[in-house]
Amino acid sequence: MFRRPTINRYSIASPWQEMERLQQEVNRLFSDSFSLAGGRTAPGYPAMNAWTNEDGAVITAELPGFNPDDIDISVVNDVLTLTGSRSGDELPEGAKYHRRERNFGKFSRSFQLPFSIEVDKVEAVFKNGVLHLSLPRAEAEKPKKIAVRTA
Repeated sequence: MFRRPTINRYSIASPWQEMERLQQEVNRLFSDSFSLAGGRTAPGYPAMNAWTNEDGAVITAELPGFNPDDIDISVVNDVLTLTGSRSGDELPEGAKYHRRERNFGKFSRSFQLPFSIEVDKVEAVFKNGVLHLSLPRAEAEKPKKIAVRTA
């Protein structure tokens, strides 16, 4: 929340001091909202982790309640796209939700990979509501060690 400056007849804040205070409050507001997300922006849906090494990339996505047949994975150039859909719960006749927090419907997440991959060697495993993608790096993209010869 914004704090009002204390103004009494003994101390009056200058306009510049007030602008500086406002800037500090705005900075604090944004830093508080980012700290709720662990110092990052809020994730999209589904929550995904990605890491890379010399051999390729691994991506995991949390997809609880999904059927593997309802998930589509595609790679075009160096962009991976994950799409899917989940239907809502069937309620008995006359029933109403007391609380509804689980999302349903369609989603799509895309992000750019840091290198080209061997699309025909991608492996996707779905277990316990987590999708695990192994994306092997294209041979031409793998780091090469250059031997140094002496003259």
